Amino acid sequence: MTEHWNPASWRARPAKHIPTDYPDLAELSRVETQLRKMPPLVFAGEARRLKGLLGDVAAGKAFLLQGGDCAESFKEFAADNIRDTFRLILQMAVVLTFAGGKPIVKVGRMAGQFGKPRSSPVETIGGVELPSYRGDNINGMDFTSESRTPDPQRLIQAYGQSSSTLNLLRAFAGGGYADLYNIHRWTLGFVNDSPQGARYRELSEKISEALTFMAAIGVTPETHPEMHRVEFFTSHEGLLLGYEEAMTRVDSTSGEWYDTSAHLLWIGERTRQLDGAHIEFFRGIKNPIGVKVGPTLEADELNRLIDVLNPKAEPGRLTLYGRFGHDKIADRLPGLLRATKGRSVVWATDPMHGNTLTAANGYKTRPFDRILSEVKSFVQIAESEGVHPGGVHLEMTGQNVTECLGGARALSEGDLADRYHTHCDPRLNGEQALELAFLVAEKLKEERLEAALRAAI
Repeated sequence: MTEHWNPASWRARPAKHIPTDYPDLAELSRVETQLRKMPPLVFAGEARRLKGLLGDVAAGKAFLLQGGDCAESFKEFAADNIRDTFRLILQMAVVLTFAGGKPIVKVGRMAGQFGKPRSSPVETIGGVELPSYRGDNINGMDFTSESRTPDPQRLIQAYGQSSSTLNLLRAFAGGGYADLYNIHRWTLGFVNDSPQGARYRELSEKISEALTFMAAIGVTPETHPEMHRVEFFTSHEGLLLGYEEAMTRVDSTSGEWYDTSAHLLWIGERTRQLDGAHIEFFRGIKNPIGVKVGPTLEADELNRLIDVLNPKAEPGRLTLYGRFGHDKIADRLPGLLRATKGRSVVWATDPMHGNTLTAANGYKTRPFDRILSEVKSFVQIAESEGVHPGGVHLEMTGQNVTECLGGARALSEGDLADRYHTHCDPRLNGEQALELAFLVAEKLKEERLEAALRAAI
């Protein structure tokens, strides 16, 4: 790749999964021009802060928890839904911190996770063929020609919803809601009544006892304001490069380009071609970025991607999300870990996308036991290769949905129809996500104790 880069240089390269069938390209151009004038959604200093925290993850000093909707929707946009997912991430972070003994870097798949690449550009129902649904910032879910036609105005609506979501997240994160003294209030109703409720309440009591002791020796939110708030960041797949280009601005303090649509953006499994538009765009922005790493990626190509996307080996710049499937991770991950060992990257696991199947009743779903199996394998393999298992990336929601099989309540295929609300891929509900956090925490604690034992011998 040449050294020359600007936010529009991606347009000279092949771009996959970006719709080209807008009926009015002039209108699309006008919308992108309008977006260039809109205020940034996040700020360069915040993105740099996240890069620093991810540098700690790369060094084995912290753990990344990244989660949220598969695809945000306009229809389900509500303050309660945002609050419930934010609260779920706080709950999971407390569980992971308590067992893992390391800070948790909290990143939501929120405030911009709309567009999704699809395996087929068209969908056929009853002999009628229409464009596939690609996310609310492109077209609509309804199976009509009007709804499935890409509409540039949806980009404006997505920007507005992202802005409102960020405003609320900032208020929750900095306004006292995230205070550890509120830990008992974070229990979602259906989680409180679930098999995980008792475990969470027991953990809450232990933390409350610790807080009481700390208060007695003068460590309170008043003396240590950081106890009163939490750092929370946003992320999404940078799929629609026209939108991302429009949101990319020069930072006035550093003179560098930052994509101000999110703190972290990632490149998907389907768009990581070395000569493609997405790699070209991502190599020039200074945000922390990620790449999905699937079972078809070979070690030499992965190293070439790292050379292009993180040529200066900046700690926290690049996160690699392994998404292999529970039955492929043992075969594919070790060689990639060995090939990248010593390079400045964060290794995390996305246990969702490689474990998707279609149930007998036609619902797309993911079995909880397969998700858990891939996470456990990731931790064990990484530790055996001398690489820090840096984090998990989950599609989940604070809503009480029935989209993934299994978990403590053993959801069956017959239960899927009860509350199957996703606009795209199946998500863990709050109960399943919290259960996963407990089980992952146990695995991390086990590996931590074994490492300490080995060091003592």
